[in-house]
Parts: sequence; C-alpha cells; structure tokens
Amino acid sequence: MSDAAEAPADSQVPVDQEARDLLERVVATPSPSGEEGAAAAELVEFFESHGREAWTDAVGNVRAPADDSLLLTSHVDTVPGDIPVRVEEHDDGSDVLWGRGSVDAKGPLCAMAVVAVRTGVSFAGVVGEEVDSRGAHHLVAERDAPDAVVNGEPSGWDGITLGYRGLTAGRYVHTSESGHTSREEANAIQSAIRWWARVEDRYETDEYEPVFEQVTTKPVAMDGGLTEDGLSVEATMDVQLRVPPALTVDDVQETVVSELAGGTVNWYDEVPPVMVSPRTEVARAFRVAIRDVGGDPRLLRKTGTSDMNVFAGAWDCPMATYGPGDSDLDHAPNEHLPLRDLDRAVAVLERVASDFTEDENDD
Repeated sequence: MSDAAEAPADSQVPVDQEARDLLERVVATPSPSGEEGAAAAELVEFFESHGREAWTDAVGNVRAPADDSLLLTSHVDTVPGDIPVRVEEHDDGSDVLWGRGSVDAKGPLCAMAVVAVRTGVSFAGVVGEEVDSRGAHHLVAERDAPDAVVNGEPSGWDGITLGYRGLTAGRYVHTSESGHTSREEANAIQSAIRWWARVEDRYETDEYEPVFEQVTTKPVAMDGGLTEDGLSVEATMDVQLRVPPALTVDDVQETVVSELAGGTVNWYDEVPPVMVSPRTEVARAFRVAIRDVGGDPRLLRKTGTSDMNVFAGAWDCPMATYGPGDSDLDHAPNEHLPLRDLDRAVAVLERVASDFTEDENDD
C-alpha cells in the first residue's frame, strides 16, 4: 500500500526522527545470534542518554526495568546475512531502510525502546531468539511476571499477532548390520526414510485446512553410511514439527514415536503453541490505538514460533505481539522497512503504553 493511500495515518503521525536514527544505528550494527553485544551496547547507551538505568545481564539481554504495568520486549539478534545498510528516498517522498534485521526484529525493537523511554514502561531486548530463545528463557527465570507484555515481531503497523504455533525438534538415530546391497532387509538409511514417510502421511491434511491449524513436518539434516569399522550402517535425521494450538507438544511427539520400526528419537527442543484472546486489555488497547492512528486493525495468527510462546508458558498475564514490518521479509535477502511504518508503529505503541500507565496511576 502506498503512502498516498494511507493519507489518514500520514496526516496524524509526524516523522519520528529519533526512532529513525536509533533504528539506523542498530541495523548498522550487526548482531547475528551469539554476537549481539555491540547492538546491545547501542541500546544501553540510548537508555542512559535519556536518564534511564539499563544494563546487559548474564546472557546478554538488555534490561531496562521501570513501570511493570507493561513490559515491551523484542529480540536483538538476527539471522546471518549481509545486506548493505542504506536509506532509499523514493519519488513519492517515502524513505525505506534496507539492512539485515530492519524487519526481524530491529524495527519492533527500536520502536519499543523509544516508547519505553517516553512512557516509563519496562523494556527488555533479548538475545538468541533466532536459535533457542535463551534470552527469553533467562528473562522469565530471573524476573517476576509484569502486568502485561507486548512482544516485538513484525506484524505490520496495523496488525496484532495473537497466536503462534509451537515447535518440537528431535534427532532420529538408527544402526543396522552392514551387508551386501542386494540383501532384501532394510538398512538404517532405508528405515529412516520410511519412518519419516510414515510421519508425513500421518499429518497429511486437506489442502483447504489453514496452515496455522496443521502439524507441518520438516527434515532439516540427514547423514548416513558405513561406520569406520565397516560393520554397521548408521543413519541420523534431524527433524522439526510445528504444533498448532489444538494439540500439545506431547501429542505430536507420541505420534512421531509411534511410527518407529527401529531406531529412537531424542527430543532436544520443544516450545508450546500459544493462542491468546482478542478480548484482553492488550488486544483492546492496540485496536483503539491503531484506529486512532488511522488504521484498520488486523488480528493475525503466525505459522512460526516466537518468544511470545516462552512468555505465555511462564507468565499468566495478557499479551500480544506487535511491530512494524512485513513478516514475509523475515530472513529474506531483500529485507527492508518503510520508515513511515516505523513512525506509525511508535505512535501506536506510545498510545498503548500510555493507556497502561494511566490505568496504573488511576489505581
């Protein structure tokens, strides 16, 4: 949608130069998972320059606690990829920032940092979301639940994400005796392939069923062959399955294991699915704020997994996920963010945060 088509929002939201400058600095500071330190330091400096106490904790999260009526949190890390950082000025007067993380999720992250210093709510920039959510796990272990949470991921400035599928990941391992390839008996490699085919058949769905409601299956690595002594054939396969809210991780793991005809599966990661009500205080505040800024709120469900899954599993409080950017550009080689969307997202988040701090003051 062009800026001209969004005139109602443009007329109400001025250019937010502070947010744009912070985002450009943070995007220009590479932070692939495991190397978030420099970008985290930029955020700490930003908070300190506004008189807010901030630090990095034991795992590298940026912590800036304050008014816990609302916690704004997003992730500092990105997937690998070098996209030259630049701002393109278009003929229609709009500016677009290119760079790894501009959408996933430094746009949401920097919008939240700016709103946190303006409204006095709590903030956390977490590490490792793209790998194992270690920052989010550390956060929920180290602090009490806030009154409400907004997790930062791209939803579009007028979108509110209320649901994510869960995830389970495991490694299949099987060994068989070596033998001539003319033998009828299946070797470990064949057993692995046949097992995974049975798993995929179990989760074959009607083509019209929404992906969000499906279990989707994905092999992510496979290795096999003769052992060094030549006496056995080994096979390993790393697999991931996405879990819809209608099922639990245990449900899916039990089904996968039931299809074994030899070998074992060792589960090494599991994240429960999450689906929150559109009637919570957080969802309501976003609907009001988006309309105030000139938008028509969209309620979203994502087929992937995010730190919101971790927070929902640990904290019994209202929450949602929000942030500027087109999620179709997550991890993409053409990742970019229209800066007018950043301006709008900051305006929306500021209204939401102010709503919660005002409610706290009324109490």
